[in-house]
Amino acid sequence: MSVDVGSKAPDFTLTNQDRQPVQLSEQRGKPVVLAFFPAAFSGVCTKELCTFRDSMAQLNAANAQVYGISVDTFFTLKAFRDSQHLSFPLLSDFNKEVIRLYDVFFEDMIGLKGLAKRAVFVIDKDGVIRHRQVVADARNEPDYEQVFSTLASL
Repeated sequence: MSVDVGSKAPDFTLTNQDRQPVQLSEQRGKPVVLAFFPAAFSGVCTKELCTFRDSMAQLNAANAQVYGISVDTFFTLKAFRDSQHLSFPLLSDFNKEVIRLYDVFFEDMIGLKGLAKRAVFVIDKDGVIRHRQVVADARNEPDYEQVFSTLASL
């Protein structure tokens, strides 16, 4: 299945930080931002998710739902979300199914096997991918302006 701009976003169900299932297709009718990140509590990941947290006014103006996704356990994601006062759900892809589905599986990052690549997808209200960015170097953040301009154009 292709996960390129213009294709339907692959559906999935993951567990959030509160152990509740979240299904992507249940969000139809509003834009969704999927922010895949390698690891909770790491420097760049913290900065990225806090940037989304601090940009909630722009995201709310677009009626967008943000989800952070990593392979961390929901226990870790709960602690991370609470410590950073994040206002959006974090989803655990502990079994590494969704990162494979979206082709953002990091084989080896500094000796750590099977993490999520840093990537952002913007999905429109009909479930179509409108923006896709997979960051080549996990030490870099995504292009937030592209995310916000894509949301504004929906």
